[in-house]
Order: sequence, then structure tokens, then C-alpha cells
Amino acid sequence: MGDLIDSKFDTAVFLANAGLGRRIVEVKAKRHFFTQGNHADSIFYLQRGRAKLTVVSQSGKEATITLLSAGDFIGEECISGTAGLRMATATAITGCVALKIERAEMIRVMHDEHTFSDFFLGFLLTRSMRVQADLVDQLFNSSEKRLARILLLMAEFGKPGEPETLLPPISQETLAEMIGTTRSRVSFFMNRFRKHGFIEYNGRIRVHRSLLNIVLHDQLSYGTANSISFPVVDTSKGAPKLSKLAAAAVSKIEQKKKT
Repeated sequence: MGDLIDSKFDTAVFLANAGLGRRIVEVKAKRHFFTQGNHADSIFYLQRGRAKLTVVSQSGKEATITLLSAGDFIGEECISGTAGLRMATATAITGCVALKIERAEMIRVMHDEHTFSDFFLGFLLTRSMRVQADLVDQLFNSSEKRLARILLLMAEFGKPGEPETLLPPISQETLAEMIGTTRSRVSFFMNRFRKHGFIEYNGRIRVHRSLLNIVLHDQLSYGTANSISFPVVDTSKGAPKLSKLAAAAVSKIEQKKKT
């Protein structure tokens, strides 16, 4: 009850602890937070783990629409107007810990606590921008570049952390659903990425920073914006290290800026 009577509301404390109208839940890998068509009576704040949102068409075709990580809300549609039904299924990719907030409590705290309202609005704006970026990616980029972007997003590059990241378990079928192509094409691109040293792939995927460099700079250094054009390299004396290729790309871009 402390967060309800203190004059200064602490959003981090609220989202970290159980209390009136909220409780900590654990969801095992491959289990659901909720399924499409369920009553939308609560929202989840993901404290730890990875999850995904999927939708199923009337014909039974499933598509993955987004990936979720710690710090994301899941099921925010529950507070839009009158309580309705879930439009998607939320599934844990890894073991997850989340704060489940009842709809009435979520609405109350948004009305009463402006710091929390600002925090939640920031999340919604970020989610909206991500959805727009996903749509642009789907409309204008090749499936190869869409796959590279998804791998980088899953590795959370751009955030503080290690220079290379081991991804949570994810199948090629799921990756194919997310980028709108076939599993065979995903397998082809993954082998190509691995051949050029952008990823390691032996059951689990490890993404190297070199993939980020190539994706960021391919428009200026490696071809068109619609495909990842890998440099042609003379391998007769042994392939150069990828870090040198990335450094060369950055150097070339800096030279163009100066001129």
C-alpha cells in the first residue's frame, strides 16, 4: 500500500512489486500470457524474458507481428474504451517474469499518477514508431534485409551491452513468419550471413556487430537500399577479417562526408 499513500509516486517501484490489483506471474517458455479471443481484462509489464505476439487468420494461418523484451507492456488494448477481446496471442519465448495489472488498477493509476501516465505514454509512442518502422521495412526492404533487421532487434543492438549477443531460441519458421517469406529462404540467408561471419548459428544464433555495420552502411557502401550487397573479396590469400571490412566501410563514409 506504500505506493498508494506516499506523496511522491515511484513508477519503478510500482512496476517491480505486487500490490492492490497487481501480482507477479511467471510464464514458462512456450506458454501463453493470453490467447487471441480471450477477455482483455489485464495488462502485463514484462520484467524479465522474451515474448512474442502472434495472430491467427480465419483460415488458420499464423503470423508473428512483434517481439517483446523486458520493459515492454503486453496487452495494452485492455484499457482502450470498453473491455473487449484480445486481438492477438502473447507467448513466452523464454521463461518470463511479469507484473500482471488488472484493468481497473491500470486505469486508476493512469488517472491519478501523472509520472506513470507520462511513462506509459512514452512506451505507447515508442511502440507506435516501431510498428511504423516494421511496416516500412515490410513494404520497401528485401526479405534478406528484413531478416537482418529482425536479428539485430532481437539482439537489442543500439543498447548498452556486449558487442555480440546470443539470441533466445527461435525457429526459422518463426523468422519466416515475421519477415513474410519461406523457411527455405530464411535458411539460405542465414547460411549466407554465417558464411560472411555476421552471425554464428549452431542451434542458437549469436549476432556479431559486423551485421549492424553492414546494414547501417549498405546504402552508401554496399549497394542499394533494398538489398544487402556483400563485398566481393579476393580470397586467394585468405579472407580478411570482418572487422577490417566494417572499418573500411566506416572510413569510406567519413571521407564522403568531408568531401
